[in-house]
Amino acid sequence: MHDYNYFVPVRLVFGKGKIDELPKYMSKYGRKVLLAYGGGSIKKIGLYDKVKELLSGYEVFELSGIEPNPKITSVRKGVELVKKENIDFIVAVGGGSVLDCCKNIAAGAFYDGDPWDLVLDGSKVGKHLPFFTVLTLSATGSEYDGGGVISNPDTNEKLALLGEIFPEVSIMDPQYTFSVSKWQTAAGSSDIMSHVFESYIVKDGNIFTDGVCEAMLKTVIECTPRALEKPDDYDARAQLMMVSSFGCCGLPALGRTNSPWVCHAIEHELSAYYDITHGAGLALITTAWMKYSLNEETAPRFARYGINVFGLNPADGVMANAEEAIKRTSEFFKKIGMPQTLREAGINSDEHFEAMADHIFSHWFGDLKSAIRPLDRNDVIAILRSAM
Repeated sequence: MHDYNYFVPVRLVFGKGKIDELPKYMSKYGRKVLLAYGGGSIKKIGLYDKVKELLSGYEVFELSGIEPNPKITSVRKGVELVKKENIDFIVAVGGGSVLDCCKNIAAGAFYDGDPWDLVLDGSKVGKHLPFFTVLTLSATGSEYDGGGVISNPDTNEKLALLGEIFPEVSIMDPQYTFSVSKWQTAAGSSDIMSHVFESYIVKDGNIFTDGVCEAMLKTVIECTPRALEKPDDYDARAQLMMVSSFGCCGLPALGRTNSPWVCHAIEHELSAYYDITHGAGLALITTAWMKYSLNEETAPRFARYGINVFGLNPADGVMANAEEAIKRTSEFFKKIGMPQTLREAGINSDEHFEAMADHIFSHWFGDLKSAIRPLDRNDVIAILRSAM
């Protein structure tokens, strides 16, 4: 059992029509609000109009067009706006990209330099603007954690923004995910699973968080196909939205071996260079990493996963169950439409692999040598090449 320090000061307000409660939580924070969102999807489903109605008594400024793999350019626009207009708080409406962008904006509002500095050095993150989220995608868990991920196209970098930049309140109505495409639904579920794997596939676990991780994985495996088959299946969408919040909040990692989050380290490099969908990149890297990490020492962890999540027979043996668990993981990702190779994701060359590996070992927050199978630069390159 390992030591831990756990802190998540976020109110989750979950259920049908819960967006109507947003005004009562905002009332004490001022009158000037930045409304931030991505493309036009929130307008198509009527959510934009609903939020504007709820903000009718406020002076509203808007930041639209926040991209997937949110770019520092959008952050800079947001920071400029909140400083110029003396914004009191932010309402972020969308998925993880919008939420992560707003976290950087919220922190940048009280920083004198370029907000990219905060991504490069989390120790510079201090006070931040209050912000609220209205979630439209089950994926990143940004509605319930204090960090984010920001991309810088000028430097081919996608890095973690680390700091206690927590939302005040997150409104979570699964009905707002009914219109999410099959691709984004599947990619979001792959993201959730990867968050769990990063905490679960480590050297030492414990009874409680092993069970938490296994329950989360089983939920995604059961509910994703249902949501893909029937997009307005409220129960399936609700369960996916529920588990998404807990992937990155630290709960699955309590008392376990500290994880360096290998798959995210590698996928961030792929997204930085190729701007691929985050969850899709994680799906293909996860199975490549699992196969590369399997050996006599690590097999018991993979076998436990296979037995407790997929119901494999312990009598079949540790290595056989470990191999079958990885095979079934790959089959699940394929079943829901995720790419299995880099070529399927549109990446046909290994020209950047060495630079990616070098960047991981100079910028990533975790030490990949502490992974369940310790990894060095050459191992990362080997994983990438095995995923071709």
